[in-house]
Amino acid sequence: MEITREESQEDVEFIKEQLQESVKLLNLPEATYDILSTSECEVRTRLTVRMDDGHTEVFPAYRIVWNSARGPAKGGLRFHPDETPEMIQKLAALMSWKTAVMDLPLGGAKGGVRCDVKNLSNPEKERLCRQYVKEFFDILGPRLDVPAPDVYVDSQMIGWMLDEYELKKGAKEPGVITGKPLALGGSVGRFEATARGGVYVLRAAAKRMEEPLEGKTAAIQGYGNAGANFHRLAEEILGLNVVAVSDSSGGIYSSKGLDYEAVSSCKEETGTVVEFGNADKITNEELIELDVDVLVPAALGDVIHKDNAEAVRADLVLELANGPTTREADDILNDNGVFVLPDMLANAGGVTVSYFEQVQNASNYYWQKERVLKLLDRKMCSALERVMDMSDEYDVDSRTAAYLVAVKKVSKAMKLRGWI
Repeated sequence: MEITREESQEDVEFIKEQLQESVKLLNLPEATYDILSTSECEVRTRLTVRMDDGHTEVFPAYRIVWNSARGPAKGGLRFHPDETPEMIQKLAALMSWKTAVMDLPLGGAKGGVRCDVKNLSNPEKERLCRQYVKEFFDILGPRLDVPAPDVYVDSQMIGWMLDEYELKKGAKEPGVITGKPLALGGSVGRFEATARGGVYVLRAAAKRMEEPLEGKTAAIQGYGNAGANFHRLAEEILGLNVVAVSDSSGGIYSSKGLDYEAVSSCKEETGTVVEFGNADKITNEELIELDVDVLVPAALGDVIHKDNAEAVRADLVLELANGPTTREADDILNDNGVFVLPDMLANAGGVTVSYFEQVQNASNYYWQKERVLKLLDRKMCSALERVMDMSDEYDVDSRTAAYLVAVKKVSKAMKLRGWI
């Protein structure tokens, strides 16, 4: 999926519109919008990397801090061939709202490199990761800005970045980056945290709405870490019947349901779910339009847009991906009575356990998995209640309510600091 500059800029404008509406509803000073609608710090540069055959490649690279009023900036790092600074801006802003919705003492940031890691060898990826840290070293730190893995960045790449930072720092700083391997100070539960957080918030929402989930159908668009783990946990915890899944090559559908173990084994062996034999082949577009109870976009952004939103037949959309619904589609879904659990709430399990990882790094004491999962469940449920209560109080949709929760918390921190 290609991310165009125009589409990314539209998303940034969507965020600004939501902010403006939130500031107005909350009756906040105009300066609140002026600050929250612009980034706090942007660094754009290029990484020069020596390739295995001896020639040098140049990769555009970015790191954007949107707001740090509530604490050190926090946000993922994406390596994607179609990365744009506008997309990084959008995601940095969303991270600022996400940490506030979850009531974490953190701000929001995002980083990216325009590259195709699928075409890089491991030594080339390592040199690219280390060069990123060298270029952005001065603005990173456990009390400044803490990256984490995002699209096409895995725990091994995080390990290389941690090592490079500590080499330049001349000291051990495990809290400078999260999503680390356990052997380097990572947290148990981090790998599945995004999916598990989505399961917890879906369960809490269903309980509040008095809608049992046992036996209900679900379709998952995207079968990477978040999508695959959601499949497993939705079966185990919620009793959902996952009838369709997809990846970048296409999708599969079975009205009887898809067994997680069988599908994940196929994905591991062949590299795609499409090779799964006991199901019908469908496209990613067809999956979005399936008649299911729960639709879970868990890949890249903008997969629900103005041209397919009318065809969405799910009762509920759980946004495990960042920005999977465009501005026009959001209005259509709301008009059609589709309940959306927005990304800044639904996929916040990852940043929440990343925060737990930072706390453990700072104390040099590491928790058992039971404690991590219990705290994550509590955080997701509390955030859901805040959003739903705000929705009831102001009679707004869930995404607007999440913005209201976030803007209220961030603006309070800015006021206490004397920014407004």
